[in-house]
Amino acid sequence: MQEPVFRVGEWLITPADNRISRNGQQRTLEPRLIDMLQYFAQHPDVVLSRDELIDNIWKRNIVTNHVVTQCISELRKYLKDGDKDGPEYIITVPKRGYKLTAPVMWCEEGESLPPSVPQVAVVMHEPEDGSEEDTPAYVPPRPASKPKTLLPAAAGRFYQRSPFWVWLAFLAALSACVAFVGIASLSQRIPVSTMPVLLNPRDIDIRIQGGNSCSNWAPQLSYVVGLSELVTDALNTYSTFLVHDQTNYNFTGPSSSGKSLYIEFVNQRHYRAQQCFLSVRLVDNADSSIMLDKRYFITADNQLKIQQDFLTSLSAALKQPWPQQLAQRLQLLLPQNGPALQRFYQAHQLLVQGDADSLIRASSQLEAIIKASPDFEYAVAEKVLVDLLRNSYQPLDAAELAQLRAEITRLGTLPALVDSPILQQIATVDALSQGKTDEAYRAINKAIDLQMSWLNYVLLGKVYEMQGQNHQAADSYITAFNLRPGENTLHWIRNGVFQTSVAAVVPYLDNYDTQK
Repeated sequence: MQEPVFRVGEWLITPADNRISRNGQQRTLEPRLIDMLQYFAQHPDVVLSRDELIDNIWKRNIVTNHVVTQCISELRKYLKDGDKDGPEYIITVPKRGYKLTAPVMWCEEGESLPPSVPQVAVVMHEPEDGSEEDTPAYVPPRPASKPKTLLPAAAGRFYQRSPFWVWLAFLAALSACVAFVGIASLSQRIPVSTMPVLLNPRDIDIRIQGGNSCSNWAPQLSYVVGLSELVTDALNTYSTFLVHDQTNYNFTGPSSSGKSLYIEFVNQRHYRAQQCFLSVRLVDNADSSIMLDKRYFITADNQLKIQQDFLTSLSAALKQPWPQQLAQRLQLLLPQNGPALQRFYQAHQLLVQGDADSLIRASSQLEAIIKASPDFEYAVAEKVLVDLLRNSYQPLDAAELAQLRAEITRLGTLPALVDSPILQQIATVDALSQGKTDEAYRAINKAIDLQMSWLNYVLLGKVYEMQGQNHQAADSYITAFNLRPGENTLHWIRNGVFQTSVAAVVPYLDNYDTQK
């Protein structure tokens, strides 16, 4: 049964299409924002806590209070639609939660439509760390009441008893609902918004630039991409920052992130075939100030030192200390010499691309790395994951499959890989290939607890699809694309483990498909 259309203030909400519309303007929202707005509408004038929102909207997904705060902020931005003087639709109740203050009207046949009542919003500011402010809410004074105009008794009885006015109001509201639904269904693409972008100070974009005039661009690109993925996973897992790894995304429009991390190959002398320096700049988009500005010249022997210095400098600039757990994981799971690290990042970049030819090349390169460094156990685990994914494209023969399963069993006994995300990713893909969705669900949720990465959320979406929960799968895919937007992530969503119809499961991401 199609979800009912309803109005919140001046906005008409069409949950089936994930759209809101007002005065002929339409906005397409993420399904999670529509679900949150619908839940608020079902509980008007009720204060909803963060825990209640997580339980009823995210259900079984693992989210933090920061995610709820970000969703509330985005929903407020869409509802205000750039009108600074417009009312606040959702207010913050200190130490308790959030409340919808706008009038709600459900457009269902047979129900009377409540009249729109102007609401006075209490404006509260959300702190950056997600905590509630302790400042009491400001309640404006009530306006002076106007003298009542007395009607003749006969006229009063006519307005109270005659059904004519009730039916007239009902038909007018019903006609408006039908008209808005018709207008909302005309456009299939997200309209270009002219409203100003609101910056989230805890969000960071990572972008790679330049390099075309550098002779050392091609061999070092995979090293830089691997380094950016390491920074993304580290900050998303061990801090309250939310990082969007845009190294595979050519979007050049305004960003809603409060900070941007630019990684660029810079050729200062502009000579042909000139080797370039690696420039790293962290910019605060609020005032365009430079928070970090360093340059490195990459050689075969200093990749590890550059990686360590980059992480240390970024920690100081963001005032975000790294936990000891991260240092231990890097010590165990990455090679301890520069050339091996660069070759590993090259093989990992092929895994990220995800197509059949790239997976075959990744397996061959990882096999060479393992022969050169037999103690590099993480490379063995990555090769097992690559071969499992290859098997989903073109099944391995019986001998290769038996050897692969023996290798999976051996990996579970290695102390260095205990509580490693890749071991849970292997278990997830292996369980999905055998139709064991419950085992896959447990494994991928443990992987997300250990590491908040785009790949884990893609695999979570695959698990939800196998369980027949396409709505939760769409949420997971959107989260993965938010962490690492671009064609690589879309390819994984479409083809990883098994084929997924983006248009059927998560049509929102169809707007970003450049191959159509």
